[in-house]
Amino acid sequence: MIDRAAIGRETARTAVQIERGRLQLFARVLGQTDPVYSDVARARAAGHPDLPVPPTFLMGLEIETEDVYRTLESLGVPLGDVLHGEQEFTYCRPVHAGDTVVLTTRIADVYERKAGALEFIVRETRVDRDDELVARMRSVLVVTHRDGDRGRDE
Repeated sequence: MIDRAAIGRETARTAVQIERGRLQLFARVLGQTDPVYSDVARARAAGHPDLPVPPTFLMGLEIETEDVYRTLESLGVPLGDVLHGEQEFTYCRPVHAGDTVVLTTRIADVYERKAGALEFIVRETRVDRDDELVARMRSVLVVTHRDGDRGRDE
């Protein structure tokens, strides 16, 4: 069982600079055809100071900070037992290439279903730029327990 005392635990603040080349690669990999995501002149013509960040890009930054892995490790959860259950994004302000954002994540909830065969870790991440909220992300990780695997951390 995952220790419910973890609820409310906050991670270290991690600053990440958003690089233009990474945004262009991200757009290309996703097959994004709107040139506002890959061409600086087109982005500026559309009123942006630089390339805008596509909606799911921030999740990639969060994964790169390794916070997800540190959280799982601190809870005693093997990565092989984890599935990504859901992801939600709320944007408050646009984010662009050249911006430095700060990600802070907290464990919002831990609960179980199916008599403990499945446990859920709800993580909420705040993304700030210059101490101003630009986005919130919420993810649910599903921890699967094979027969005889439940309660291993008790």
